[in-house]
Amino acid sequence: MSHNTRYTVIGAGHGGKAMAAHLALMGFPVVLYNRTPENVAAIRARGGIDLESFDGGPRGFARLVGATSDMTEALAEADIVMVVVPSTAHAEIAAAAAPYLRDGQIVVLNPGRTGGTLEFARVLRERKCTADVILAEAETLIYASRSEGPAQARIFGIKEAVPIAALPATRTPQVLEALAPAYPQFIDGVSVLHTGLNNMGAIFHPALTILNAGRIESTRGDFQFYIEGVTPSVARVLEVLDRERVTVAAALGIRARTALEWLKMAYDATGADLYEAIHNQPGYYGIKAPPTLNHRYITEDIPASLVPIAALGERYGVSVRGMESIIRLACIIHRTDYWRRGRTLERMGIEGMSVSEVTRYVMEGVLP
Repeated sequence: MSHNTRYTVIGAGHGGKAMAAHLALMGFPVVLYNRTPENVAAIRARGGIDLESFDGGPRGFARLVGATSDMTEALAEADIVMVVVPSTAHAEIAAAAAPYLRDGQIVVLNPGRTGGTLEFARVLRERKCTADVILAEAETLIYASRSEGPAQARIFGIKEAVPIAALPATRTPQVLEALAPAYPQFIDGVSVLHTGLNNMGAIFHPALTILNAGRIESTRGDFQFYIEGVTPSVARVLEVLDRERVTVAAALGIRARTALEWLKMAYDATGADLYEAIHNQPGYYGIKAPPTLNHRYITEDIPASLVPIAALGERYGVSVRGMESIIRLACIIHRTDYWRRGRTLERMGIEGMSVSEVTRYVMEGVLP
């Protein structure tokens, strides 16, 4: 596929706007979709997005082919559909897209969090979508970005290597090849269980937010989240959650990266333990805490990251008491049942499957 690969970006939040603008500036035809018409009205009126960026990064006025809240229009011409919405909306997007997807289209969740493509595939099956669509998910969002206004976006950084995996994994090379002209940064993520279980946000975001709940509410987040928020005791909780995640992965035959390995790989930050390594990561200095507990670090990362990892742990005999306690506290704080609303094994369409059945499904696409 060359630069006439047609992209549709679903979601006009900070990540979606950054991606749509960057793709357009690279010369690809781009349509931006958002279910709320008001959110793309300014972009449609201007015909594009103003992109600001870091030194040497992409910048300028990015002209789009279209901005729409009509899914039929959004998918009509698309070769590659980049879904950039909170992962709690993946099922809703799958249901909306199901009637309009066509053979040969590639749908990529940016990112999938944990079990994103599994849930997306289950919804498409339920909606009797017969199109031969390739589903894939990225381990994390490739951009660090912010929305600067209704038709403005800013990119702070573009990650150098982002693992991606298709469902089934046999189709990952096809996805990498199709995305390469725009995103050579994507690398083979092995399988959607690997990308889902290497979800670092699951470990860092919810526990750090909840354990700093008093301080967040009393200061409205006016402190350094990782530097002041990660004290030795908080770091010990993060280490336990991380150990549980790695053990859940091992129960599924997967060697997941530890948080320490990830900090070394992503930021070249090292330390004797997590407390030290986090404080040795210069990029964490200056990052403020969320201003409120009504934040995606809880509202998205609990139901779409911690719940599915804990559910896999419970199913395959791993003790996940640390995760369960953080999920329970989130339920109390938000007076909601994240266990019920979250990404359960049923939602991912894998309840009742053995480890070998789940593995065969993600690697070869064979359902038991």
